[in-house]
Amino acid sequence: MAYEFEGREIETTANGYLVDQSEWSEALAAHIAAAEQIELTPRHWDIMNYLREEFFDNNTQPNTRTIMKAMSEKWGEDVDQRSLYDLFPLDPSKQAGRIAGLPESRRKGGY
Repeated sequence: MAYEFEGREIETTANGYLVDQSEWSEALAAHIAAAEQIELTPRHWDIMNYLREEFFDNNTQPNTRTIMKAMSEKWGEDVDQRSLYDLFPLDPSKQAGRIAGLPESRRKGGY
């Protein structure tokens, strides 16, 4: 599988994750999100930036529960699982991670 983007082919795994994370850009994220019928809002970017920071700075891939806690703190409100699934309906940690250019998480579950 691959994404056609800006006149070139961006290679992905069978599940749509980038093979080379260095090819990621915000423009590519918007392109991937549009292909998944998601219009990115500041809240989407908050989650994706959080996931990228955790992956690249702390070598972790947060699950949905951890994202809920982090976004509750960032947004100053109680964020529940439904709120995150409204933003990323296929699984907040996995779909957001895919759009954010991260490798596929191998952990089980998402909560």
